Amino acid sequence: MEVTWIAVLASLLMAAAAVCVFIFAVKKDYFRNIEDAKYQVFWSDLEEEPAPLRAETGRVGRHAKERTGEP
Repeated sequence: MEVTWIAVLASLLMAAAAVCVFIFAVKKDYFRNIEDAKYQVFWSDLEEEPAPLRAETGRVGRHAKERTGEP
């Protein structure tokens, strides 16, 4: 029975910690623009690709050569 109370107390402390982290994140505006992260990844992928590859294949993205069948 004692172990049960320890488990209940531990779960309540973890829940309180999760609520505190959530409140901190909301106050610091971490959830202001969530969609921006996917666009940052997309545009960084386009910037890493060499320009001649983009001109030859007419395709953009990391796997442009693989899509056209070139080795």
